[in-house]
Amino acid sequence: MWFNKVSDSLNHAQIEHQLEALASDGVHLSIDELLYYQSKVSLIDLAPKKALTGQLAGNYLARTKGRGMEFDEVRHYQNGDDIRAIDWRVTARTGKTHTKLFREEVERPVLIATDFGNSMYFGSRLLFKSVQAAHIAALLAWHASKRGDRLGGLVFNQQQHLEVKPKSRQKGVLHYLHALEQMHQPEAMENRDTQYFYDNCLRLKQIARPGALVYLITDGYHFDNRAIKPLSQISKHCELVICHVFDPLETKLPRLAQKTSVAINNGESEQRLTLGDRKTATRYQQHAEQRYLDLQAQFRKANARCLSFSAGESLEQQLKSGVVPWIP
Repeated sequence: MWFNKVSDSLNHAQIEHQLEALASDGVHLSIDELLYYQSKVSLIDLAPKKALTGQLAGNYLARTKGRGMEFDEVRHYQNGDDIRAIDWRVTARTGKTHTKLFREEVERPVLIATDFGNSMYFGSRLLFKSVQAAHIAALLAWHASKRGDRLGGLVFNQQQHLEVKPKSRQKGVLHYLHALEQMHQPEAMENRDTQYFYDNCLRLKQIARPGALVYLITDGYHFDNRAIKPLSQISKHCELVICHVFDPLETKLPRLAQKTSVAINNGESEQRLTLGDRKTATRYQQHAEQRYLDLQAQFRKANARCLSFSAGESLEQQLKSGVVPWIP
């Protein structure tokens, strides 16, 4: 179970050291901490996992054969084959007409949709979930740039959204990073709109072109059955990956020797809990596990691959340790 993978509480000195290394205060967002991930692109691999169906020339080989730049194989000539593709050397050597086949090259845009809704502005250990989401987006963006992909997407919250049209190389990355910085608002927003997540899933469906690699970064608090339909439509012609961001306090309560009543606010609502009470801790963890299982079931209905990231540990540590199953 994913809860067992959450590391034990860090002490204050360790947290300060990690934040200093990340050029972050854990709450606010700066360009400097997003630029940090330019040198960390080797941590992941965005190689396509499914057939690409785009029509433009680019860096990836489609699984369908046709006219393109990359030679694939030679086979016997069939009626309807282009006579310009006849391999005369093999034909002369075998005495039978052979034709060349090519892999078509297609271009793959990478779209990143980052959720900065109210519930994302919460953190109990190292980073706000929103800050960790921005770090994930930055790493994805820099990796896409290194591969020569066009990078674009959405950054949204309950009040507005910014759309970044796919651009190639560093230009696309910087546009997206500036959108992250501009939209990140750790000050509590009064807007309690729950429609915003569904609306932005619809918009993501509209801008996702066939063959794209689409990332949705969210804590899933506003993921409901309505969102499944547009995301399922995306996954029919794109590769869809949902990056689920959670905070350690959302998985289990800290252990205390003495019972202590505390107020907990997740950015959306506030409740009081008794820390140090075994029954309370057990019920809390069981509820958290069930919520996670329900969320995973919804992700599967949308035909999305899911990766879970903790906001209580640096992104680099999680990827290096294998806590996040980032399958190349």
